[in-house]
Amino acid sequence: MELVNDMHANVVAPRPANWFGHPRGLWVLSGTELWDRISWHGMVSMLVLYMTGDLLHPDRIAHVAGWRAYHAGLAAVFGTMSDTAIATQTFSLYFAGITFLPLIGGWVGDRVITRRSAVTLGALVMTLGHFLMAFDATFLVALVALMIGAGLVRGNLAPQIRALYASGDRRLGEAFQVYSLAVCVGAFIAPLVCGTIAKYYGWHAGFGVAGFGMLAGLVWYLAGSHVLPPQPPRTARSMHAALTPREVRNLAALALIWPFSVAFWTSQAQVWNVYNLWVRDHVALTVDGFVVPVPWLQSLDGLAPAVAIPLTIAVFRALARYGIEPDSLHKLAIGSLIFAGGMLLLAAGPLVAGPDGRAPLWLPIAFHVVSNIGAMCFVPFAGALFTGHAPERLRGTVFGIYSLSVCVASLITGPMGGWYDHVSPSLYWAVAAGYAGVGGIVLLLIATPLGRWMGPDEEIRSGP
Repeated sequence: MELVNDMHANVVAPRPANWFGHPRGLWVLSGTELWDRISWHGMVSMLVLYMTGDLLHPDRIAHVAGWRAYHAGLAAVFGTMSDTAIATQTFSLYFAGITFLPLIGGWVGDRVITRRSAVTLGALVMTLGHFLMAFDATFLVALVALMIGAGLVRGNLAPQIRALYASGDRRLGEAFQVYSLAVCVGAFIAPLVCGTIAKYYGWHAGFGVAGFGMLAGLVWYLAGSHVLPPQPPRTARSMHAALTPREVRNLAALALIWPFSVAFWTSQAQVWNVYNLWVRDHVALTVDGFVVPVPWLQSLDGLAPAVAIPLTIAVFRALARYGIEPDSLHKLAIGSLIFAGGMLLLAAGPLVAGPDGRAPLWLPIAFHVVSNIGAMCFVPFAGALFTGHAPERLRGTVFGIYSLSVCVASLITGPMGGWYDHVSPSLYWAVAAGYAGVGGIVLLLIATPLGRWMGPDEEIRSGP
């Protein structure tokens, strides 16, 4: 009985809403993630272009430490590769590391150190990685440092959001929409700043500026640490107790949802990989004599959600008032289908191409608007599902497993990037849309029975 009383004493009461209806800790975590995404999207907007345009030239690549062994490994697995295939496969492996290592980082935050310590260490390692990108010789070392740092940061930021809200609080989904908005603001800023600096001062300067951004994120996180949720207790019982039937059911349900996340992210990952090459080669980028830098279009992935997120929040709140708001599983299905529809716009490029064979600039702009409406129906609610239904003592680890779906998707995009050289862009984008589209259709069919079977989200436990 005493143990039961102690457990009830550790239930966190709902924290007061301090800003726009949400705890202040949400804004600290979201602001930190903004800087992490400036780091990530700065790399996304430049990495493939940097490799194909400069680094893979024979007189440059010879200076990269470890390149000969790395290239031999790629050739052993994939055979002879063009520069485009090498660059897209390198991006795929980097992306896989960024999205696999949150599983390890979350486990470290759950079991070895605290989540706050893991975020701090990760931010420092990421900063080091960006500064190493300033030199050809340390290119591969820099990528490894960026992957390790991101694993620690991402594996331990999002799991802290769940502990800000009481069990069953519908604001949790909104919280992850706010968090996604911070991600998208970073996605908007990074290509503009890093791409512009790279255009006028060189690639290394573009990579280096993201390092200072990551330092700013660390300062923001440490300054706001007093409003963050406490670390769960690390008692022998809490760390090693057997899972309850409710926890087992929740984890089984998350395992069934996981493949649909793989399908969505396989489509989404193309925007970070082959998309830049398609824009460079198939879109009319000249406006009144000014050539729009390719990375600038990546920034639209951050600008479009500034419209999409308030819109989806308003729509879902209105539906909730009438008692007809779709549950999270149906939101995932709807988001997948909308995203697939947006990607089909890219496949339609030849239908609207001008005399020069290039699609007008409005086409990728329309794609970013439509696809981001879909993404904002999928990504925030997937994060809320995986953190909300995970046992507290495993929350970072389970969120890492969710991130693993993005990792698997990235491994699929690597071989797909090589396929891009051999098929028409329309066929490529139609196949890419198919992943999210088919996943959305299947999920729509099973969402109702799966939702009935799923258990409720987990209670919150606090600790010193």
